[in-house]
Amino acid sequence: MKHFTIKDRILFRSNHFTIIKDLYPVTPGHLLIISNNDKRIHFFDLSRKEVAELPDVIHIAKALIEGKNNPDGYNIGMNCGEAAGQTVMHFHCHVIPRYVGDTEHPKGGVRGVIESKRSYSEKSN
Repeated sequence: MKHFTIKDRILFRSNHFTIIKDLYPVTPGHLLIISNNDKRIHFFDLSRKEVAELPDVIHIAKALIEGKNNPDGYNIGMNCGEAAGQTVMHFHCHVIPRYVGDTEHPKGGVRGVIESKRSYSEKSN
């Protein structure tokens, strides 16, 4: 199996971020937006300028995905800290295209990180 470096996976670079292909994609087209600054561990470490640029870079990632794929939706997510599941201690934002049928029960979306909280209703509050 060939090991890919980050340079092999770069699709776009801005002032503050680089878009790369995820090495272990959840779905076809899964991209990562990573900080160009090694000192940025997670979202809350980003400068105001970085935070201001991030939405534009997310839209660029979406356009890159849609250049090769036809997703039905998206999950955009960041894990901030070990308790939240962060395993790579450098800022990265997942842009995950979603497709009808890629999971049996998508209701609840990112709430599913805690399985018992995936399903919800007004009565359960």
